[in-house]
Order: sequence, then structure tokens, then C-alpha cells
Amino acid sequence: MKGERVESELLHTEKILADRKTFFLDLKQNSRGMVVKITEDVGGNRDTIMVPAEILSDFIAALSDIKETADNH
Repeated sequence: MKGERVESELLHTEKILADRKTFFLDLKQNSRGMVVKITEDVGGNRDTIMVPAEILSDFIAALSDIKETADNH
């Protein structure tokens, strides 16, 4: 059902501080599987994306490619 909340268990969390932003990376598990919840907090305003754990390798590879491009510019 749309908008339905699923109880999830926090398995691991990381916090990254960058200038005036704080990033939270939370590995959570619920009845549907594992997900990484990435939250950006800027002065109390939060934006969040959810990345299914089964595509983390693809997500990390894409970020590595982006970092390589950024490092070469």
C-alpha cells in the first residue's frame, strides 16, 4: 500500500561532515530486504534516497567512475 511504513532495523550507520552539510548513510533491514538510506542534512532541511542493497556494487562502481573523472579535471 502506498505510503505504508515498514519497520526497519538499523544495522550500520556512517556520518560524513562536509562544509555545512551532514550526510548520514544507514544500512537498514526490513521484511522486504536491505537498503542503504542516504540522507543529506543542510541546516535542518533533509533529502533522502534509498538504494537497494542488491545494487550497491553498481552504485559504488558508478561513484568510483565519477570520482576518477573528477580527480582528472
